[in-house]
Amino acid sequence: MTEPAAAPEIAASRPAAGPAPGTAPAPMPGPAGPVGHIRLTSHPSGGAPMAGATPPVVWGAPDAARRGPIVGTTLNRSHRNVIGTHSGSYGIYRALAVAAGSLKKAHRADLTDTSPTDIIGPHPSWFDAERIVSLDPFGAIVADAFREQIAAGVDIRPTIAVTQAHIELPEVKAAMQAGRMKADGKVLLENGSAVVTKAAIEPVWWLPGVARRFGCSEAALRRSLFEETGGMYPELVTRSDLEVFLPPIGGQTLYILGDPRHLSDPGVTLTCRVHDECNGSDVFGSDICTCRPYLTHAIEECIHGAQKGGVGLIVYSRKEGRALGEVTKFLVYNARKRQVGGDSADKYFLRTECVAGVQDMRFQELMPDTLQWLGIRKIHRLVSMSNVKYDAITRSGIEVVERVSIPEELVPADARVEIEAKLAAGYFSVGEVPGAEKLAQTKGRGLGD
Repeated sequence: MTEPAAAPEIAASRPAAGPAPGTAPAPMPGPAGPVGHIRLTSHPSGGAPMAGATPPVVWGAPDAARRGPIVGTTLNRSHRNVIGTHSGSYGIYRALAVAAGSLKKAHRADLTDTSPTDIIGPHPSWFDAERIVSLDPFGAIVADAFREQIAAGVDIRPTIAVTQAHIELPEVKAAMQAGRMKADGKVLLENGSAVVTKAAIEPVWWLPGVARRFGCSEAALRRSLFEETGGMYPELVTRSDLEVFLPPIGGQTLYILGDPRHLSDPGVTLTCRVHDECNGSDVFGSDICTCRPYLTHAIEECIHGAQKGGVGLIVYSRKEGRALGEVTKFLVYNARKRQVGGDSADKYFLRTECVAGVQDMRFQELMPDTLQWLGIRKIHRLVSMSNVKYDAITRSGIEVVERVSIPEELVPADARVEIEAKLAAGYFSVGEVPGAEKLAQTKGRGLGD
């Protein structure tokens, strides 16, 4: 792609009903006063950048200074060195807050006392441009790593936050009452709370590396991202000099049980589950799938592992409905329940493909980056039946010793359709793989039942 010459500022569009002939048009009103011009970011800035303040992003550089900060600010476009803005999908809410006048556009985050509660890294994977392509490994420590640039007035924001918390699950308390789990006062408290370190990660995509992961050209990736977002980010096709994209999607939340420093030690037993969001089951306990029971089982396994001197990890990714979205997921539910013969395991994947055009859009190629950020080299117990996740993890160079299936007694009755279909499709299990006859006979309840 060739880079176009800088374009002049474009005057803001006016309302359809123009002013009376011979009168000057009034400026558009806005929450912070009249709007003069819209400054496009689809072309290189005409303003002079602050000398030395925003060096180019050199992905995979051997230290933070040479890598350079990720600057997605909307306050001074001469400082920007990425496509898009911070906060992922929440950037739209920021725009609404600015438009409504409840947020000053010029607000700068005060990062006092926001530093991570636990130190993660640095690990060798941070400096390998092929191992991490979808997050900023320095995203939690920008206040220290880029202190001089921030002091010079550059709006650099964290893309990772690390804190500590207590989490309470009724399933854990029930396990304690049943005698399966016992408080140790460190990992699991007497009141049933589990002590965790948790980290929130916003997506930061290095486009050349993302394209290689998906086996396509960077040009094809940029074009698809541009066209499938309705042209939301023209920089994708006009700014080939910018290689980093902050996509408007959800990120990941990590829950660590035990000492986070042990995650990178292959000699310490690591129990891990990589879980994709399912609001209906995870939060509200819908019984059409195994998501919540598998998640809570994994948390129980992680607690047990940490209590034995190991460490537990839950990686929770915002990929609702196999990354198809909740609307599509509910449409598929209706199609499954209303089809001739009812909801059956042999047509489980077909109904999704009929509605969405694809069985699954979670594409786990980028998922291992979070594990690489933590410095993980070995997962002793992977609480997952997904071959797609397993393959992505092992392809990234991480060893998996043992895979843990969901116990049969935790599978809800209406979720038998899902679990049998997945087993037949090749999902990991130590049990029997169902044949065609059993798939056809495995039925879920109807919509009115």
